Amino acid sequence: MISLFEPYSIKGLELRNRLVMAPMCQYSAVDGIPDEWHFTHYTSRAVGGTGLIMFEMTNVEARGRITDHCLGIWSDGHVPHYKRIVDACHRHGAKVGIQLAHAGRKAQDTELPVSSSAIAYSDEFKTPHELSTEEVEEMIDAFRWGAERSVQAGFDTIELHAAHGYLIHQFQSHRTNKRTDEYGQDLSLFGSKVIEAVKSVMPKEMPLVLRISAVEFAEDGYDLDHAVWLSKQYIEAGVDMIDVSAGGEGKPSEERFPGAYPGYMVPYAKTIREETDVPVMAVGLLEDINLAEHVVASEEADLIAIGRGLLRDPYWVLNASQEKQEKSDAFIPKQYGRAY
Repeated sequence: MISLFEPYSIKGLELRNRLVMAPMCQYSAVDGIPDEWHFTHYTSRAVGGTGLIMFEMTNVEARGRITDHCLGIWSDGHVPHYKRIVDACHRHGAKVGIQLAHAGRKAQDTELPVSSSAIAYSDEFKTPHELSTEEVEEMIDAFRWGAERSVQAGFDTIELHAAHGYLIHQFQSHRTNKRTDEYGQDLSLFGSKVIEAVKSVMPKEMPLVLRISAVEFAEDGYDLDHAVWLSKQYIEAGVDMIDVSAGGEGKPSEERFPGAYPGYMVPYAKTIREETDVPVMAVGLLEDINLAEHVVASEEADLIAIGRGLLRDPYWVLNASQEKQEKSDAFIPKQYGRAY
């Protein structure tokens, strides 16, 4: 039976276990640069046995940040700051990914946010500028440059954020994309072109992950069949794994939102895995080790991403392995061996 604590490989990425630290914004950067807080935050989870550490949403443009305190990688000057943390995590046995993104209309602090169409996220947000076709092409280049810098910084994988109502999601949803050009006629086109651009600068052995909202919880949102179709288009463009989340695009309706409970998004991951035949990452309140183990053992997902559990406990993976009596010298530091 498949165990969470077994190694896992996809293309050239080899993980010591199937547990992933989900990308979680820290809102602690200045000028997009990771600092000592980020160094401690990420390296402690590497010491704690996490297989893959995913850096929080890292923006390809300064105006693409949710807040002015979010991470960015729009400048070559950012690269050494990331490399320092990545190298340290590698020394402790973890692999490291970066989530490239652009907040689009959900950028709170920028003077003029941008989006697929001039539709505000809510009354509390600014109405975004609708990107022209030429500006869309420039945005694709921004993702390409972000990916190139990510490779230079030594990241082991890249994840594109096409979920939670951010820019790629804004293009792939009929709720937010009212364009009349080619990027409105094909809701997968922007995401596909971003994928192709990013893949063009990634090493062939490096897997590309994409996070998708499998369903939209807002009224009149898209359903799982649309996400499956999007996933197939994105896989054809070059995606190697789908990180399956949901929602985030607007105020959830009571009819469409099931409520958050442990494992509530796993069925979405299972369906996308079955329909696309590519590996998937499951998320959503999966910190109960028995539930997480069941999800991978039943082959509903290939990797498990833990968010809040790893915020509370940097050593969640080590402690969970002890609970399951899965002690492994491969990821328990020798300095901590006497505790396990």
